[in-house]
Parts: sequence; C-alpha cells; structure tokens
Amino acid sequence: MSEVDAYDYHLPRELIAQIPLPERSDARLLVVRRDAQTLEHRFVRDLPDLLASGDALVLNDTRVIPARLVGYRTQTRGRWEGLYLGSDEHGVWKILAKTRGKMKPGESVTLQDRQQADLCRLILLSPIGRGLWAARPEMAEDALQLLERAGRVPLPPYIRDGEMADADRESYQTVYAEKPGAVAAPTAGLHFTPPLLQRLNDGGIEICRVTLHVGVGTFRPISAASLDQHPMHAEWACIEAPVVAQLHAVRAAGGRIVAVGTTVVRTLETAASSGQLQPWQGETDLFIRPPYEFRAVDALLTNFHLPKSTLLILVRTFGGDPLMRRAYDEAIAQGYRFYSYGDAMLIL
Repeated sequence: MSEVDAYDYHLPRELIAQIPLPERSDARLLVVRRDAQTLEHRFVRDLPDLLASGDALVLNDTRVIPARLVGYRTQTRGRWEGLYLGSDEHGVWKILAKTRGKMKPGESVTLQDRQQADLCRLILLSPIGRGLWAARPEMAEDALQLLERAGRVPLPPYIRDGEMADADRESYQTVYAEKPGAVAAPTAGLHFTPPLLQRLNDGGIEICRVTLHVGVGTFRPISAASLDQHPMHAEWACIEAPVVAQLHAVRAAGGRIVAVGTTVVRTLETAASSGQLQPWQGETDLFIRPPYEFRAVDALLTNFHLPKSTLLILVRTFGGDPLMRRAYDEAIAQGYRFYSYGDAMLIL
C-alpha cells in the first residue's frame, strides 16, 4: 500500500449530500476531543455552548464567483466547458478548458448564458499546460460582470454532476462572503447563519476574518504515490494586521483560535511560518502533512473530505491519525452527510 493509499476510505454513495439542509445550522456536528480521545454527536447550532468566551472564530470571507463556463466550439459546434480562474490587467483570462478533440490557438468558443442563448465569443490565445489556456473575451467588459451573465456556480462534480440549480447561487455561498475570487466555497462556513453568528458574538466569542480564494486544485485528488511528490496548488490569501493583533490578544488571554475550515488553517499557518503569526498576503502552496507542528490554530471546524485529498490529510494531521480514522468510521456508521453540502466536525 502506498503512502497515499493510507488516506483512502469507502463512503456509501447515498451519504454524499446533494442539497443543503433547509436551515444551515441544523447540520450535525461530530465533536472530537483530542485530549480525552472522545467523540460526541451534536449540531452546528450548539457551537455557542461548545466554545468558550474569549475564543476567536476565524472565518474565510472569500466569495464564490460564477466561474463555470458552458458553450460550444464556434467552428465545429462541439460541446465545450471551462472554468474561469482569473484574469490579468490586460483582460486576458486564465481558464481550464474541457472538450473533445484538440483545440488550437486562435480558435474561438461561443459562451452561452444559463438559458443556452449565445452570449459572446472567447478567443483561445495559447495553452499554458495541464488543460489551462490564456483566452480573451471579445466583449470589452469587466470579467466579473460578464461572468454574472455567462457563468454558473462551479459545483463540484459529486453534487448533481456539477449541474447547478438556481438555489445554489445562494446556498453555495457563506452568509458572510465578501471578496470575490473563489471557484469553490469554503464549505465549513456554509453552516453559519446571521443568528448563529450573533449568538456566538453575544457569548464573548470574537469573530475574525481572513481571505483565501479557493482554487481549482481543491478538486484534484493526489495522484502521486508519495505525499512529497504531490505538486500542491497555490491559492491567494491575506490576513491583515488588525486581525493578527486580535488573535495575539486572544492567545495572550488564554483563548483558543478556532479555524473555520481548512482554508483558514492554511492561511493562518502560512502567516505563522516564521514561528509567530504576522500580517501576510500572497500565494500559499502550503501542504500540511505529517509531521507538521501547528503554530496558529488551536481548534478546527471542518466538513468531511474526499479520500486521498490534501484536505483530508490536513485534518488527519491536525486531529491525530487514529482518532480521525475512528471519527470518519463513526460518521459513516451514523449516516452523517458528507462533503460540500454535508455535516461537520469540530476538533478540539
């Protein structure tokens, strides 16, 4: 068995959540206590009772953009799909493209809106590698404005084969999403509602925000045989000076830093790579795997993750491998809902 195979597990297909719960905070919560090595079944709405006054809850305020593109190759009318990954100051887009046959520089794709009406042409400029292309839309329009008309919510393929419903525009977004740039939701944050955040705040729990724009690499399983051979994707992240000062004060007063999701863990740990948390922004390709010493995170709220994924490896590194294996086995046995629209665990 390879090093990566150790992070495999079997999940019954019916446990993959296809739609969110009507009330976000009604999601089940598996509470994992590392000191006592215990598991407890609660609900996300119980968080104010599980955290203590003086703790800090750190959220990722990235906003998912409608980055999934659908259309056809203008000349052949062959079906085409793409994923918008960003653009530069010259209006050149970076996209992940998928179609039958080989595309050539100079070829155009006709983008269609959500009603399958032709919207505009996208000119493919040059391949970048690994299915990525530089492209330019014919319409001189702000990228995000064009995506609002042409794009779809980029659901992962395990949710309805990636096909969005109108409801996903709101439900696949945290209630505190603010800064557009992600192509996938920071899913641990999907469980929060304004009333729950208010209850946490009323209970003396500080709410802090960082930003990490979740990238396409979050969908990619590890294909290398060993962890050190895996090329970790880079994602843009930022933590500002006032937040750093707030978190230092929390720790100094004996409070815990509670990360909401693996994206927050990667942001905080990158910013603390010198040994102490400090303001930082830039691209992070931090791959947290054993052995790793956590410097900035004391507790973690996270969803259940795909087998052989960097996210699962991060969680098992944080929670301890035997305990996390037991937690996943328990969640499966108890019928927890898995992945993006699924339930959560709180590792204390």
